[in-house]
Amino acid sequence: MSAPAAQPVVSSHRADPYAPKGLSLTLESIGAILLAVLWVLPLAYAVWAAIHPAEYTTRFDLTAPLTLDNFTRAWAAAPFARYFLNTFILVTMILAFQLVLGTLAAYALARQDFWGRDIAFALILAQLMIMPDALIVENYRTLAKVGLIDTIPAIALPYIASAFGIFLLRQTFKTVPKELDDAARVEGASPLQVLMRVYVPLAKPTYIAYGLVSVSYHWNNFLWPLLVTNSVESRPLTVGLQVFSSSDQGIDWAVICAATLMTSAPLLVGFLLFQRQFVQSFMRAGIK
Repeated sequence: MSAPAAQPVVSSHRADPYAPKGLSLTLESIGAILLAVLWVLPLAYAVWAAIHPAEYTTRFDLTAPLTLDNFTRAWAAAPFARYFLNTFILVTMILAFQLVLGTLAAYALARQDFWGRDIAFALILAQLMIMPDALIVENYRTLAKVGLIDTIPAIALPYIASAFGIFLLRQTFKTVPKELDDAARVEGASPLQVLMRVYVPLAKPTYIAYGLVSVSYHWNNFLWPLLVTNSVESRPLTVGLQVFSSSDQGIDWAVICAATLMTSAPLLVGFLLFQRQFVQSFMRAGIK
């Protein structure tokens, strides 16, 4: 009789393939929590200082009385109503032009065949590498020649064509199935009708996300408006807040924090309402 074949020895100690991954996820979670805490701390301090009397600005006391007097004093100390109106007009004007120009340019680059299309797209991408601040002097000279200094259009003109917006919308339009385009053309739709009835509705999340990016950027833009505005009639919130918090107004951190919360509240509310569309649109556009 032949001897039975030797059975392979199976070790009872197996390496857990999920242990390194679990450790990595734990470290990532801890890092994310720490970053979130660092991000929230200034906002939490601003809220604390704004809703408590000035003597509790640097003292944390759970029994401190609550007050809204800081918001009332901030609103009365500067023409914030005019600043809000100027900023609303500014961001609305810029966003409207950016959406119209960006939609037309993105559709042409994504679906129209014409000579020099790739060159035009390369030039648009090159514009992404040029910071607007590098053109401040030349832009100021140009606007001074046409007499637009100290006006809201002077703030908006350098930004009405956005390379980022064109790129983002082009990436979104390229994900639209070509069959929908062909079907609309068979039905007799013109290129503009195809754009407005097929591409624009399907890109709605991208428009919302880009709108949030554009509005937040120009709502917080400071350097260019500071240079081209000199009066309350054209001054946006960022410049108005800087003038309000300057040394000649006196430093009252409770009132300054209240004014800061008033100016940033619309952006925080907008992002909380549209945060899902904001994230999904960039994922669909292929931006990681």
